[in-house]
Amino acid sequence: MSTEDGERSGRPKEVVTDENIKKIHKMILNDRNLKFNEIADTLKVSTERVHHIHEYLGMRKLCAKWMLRELTFDQK
Repeated sequence: MSTEDGERSGRPKEVVTDENIKKIHKMILNDRNLKFNEIADTLKVSTERVHHIHEYLGMRKLCAKWMLRELTFDQK
């Protein structure tokens, strides 16, 4: 009897890849009014994963536009 998990069929566990992070960053820079659902539909991933990926970018939604999390004094 083994205590290790065997391989399973289905979707891969990890969607947060460098490729997806770059795609989302590029999408946000092109259109700062994008919604999480629109990004998720385009990349065929869940909105939960999009929420997780945007943390890697250091961005958040502010007044319905994507902004850097840390604003400089001039940007405030």
